[in-house]
Amino acid sequence: MEIIPSFDLLDGKLVRLRQGDFDKKTEYEANPLELAIELEQAGIRRLHMVDLDGARSGRPANLHILAAVAARTRLQIDYGGGLRSIPSLKQVWDAGAMLFSVGSVAVLAQDEFRAWVEKFGPDRFLVGADVRDRQMAVHGWTDQTEVSLFDFLKKMHSLGIRQISVTDIARDGELSGPATELYRDIITEFPDLEVVASGGISSIADLEELTAIGCAGAIVGKAFFEGKIPLQYFRVFSKV
Repeated sequence: MEIIPSFDLLDGKLVRLRQGDFDKKTEYEANPLELAIELEQAGIRRLHMVDLDGARSGRPANLHILAAVAARTRLQIDYGGGLRSIPSLKQVWDAGAMLFSVGSVAVLAQDEFRAWVEKFGPDRFLVGADVRDRQMAVHGWTDQTEVSLFDFLKKMHSLGIRQISVTDIARDGELSGPATELYRDIITEFPDLEVVASGGISSIADLEELTAIGCAGAIVGKAFFEGKIPLQYFRVFSKV
């Protein structure tokens, strides 16, 4: 299972939001580029970048950090936040992202998203499924839809999408443990999807559990920044 550290970027700084709430922000002192280099040296191969400014404004706003990390490391970076048009995808691609992390557009504008997939190919997308009670949420988790997670996954599967990151919003930033039962149900229903777990991961035991049920990856944010999962363990799990 691949360990994928999460860099949530706001005004060029590393932060964590609690359940997506900008009023519940923790700011970290680490320099994004220096930390990315350190992570690569520790054996990490992938990095999840979330442009929180972009998510609010509708256009990527931290491309300078993406470009710097892409230039100085070989990390495979997926980048999300503010990706609402083909020009914005091209900007992110040109800055060095290897994958587009897309959520709301895939839920709310599926014809447009289908055009994106046809242009760039399904393997270039990590589709984010953000859920409350197995229903999809959009726009940075602020709006709840009536779209069922499993109906959404069926549509993504039909487009050829194979990488899905699934976040249980209620667990995000809480260090309360991952939504293991949810991930197990998804893997059972869609055995050829690469499921990346996100939200609530707080310990090495959580990583062991996610590995055991067949998750392809785990996005780790707060647990890493607050020392719950030491960096030396990232290499171990990324080789499992």
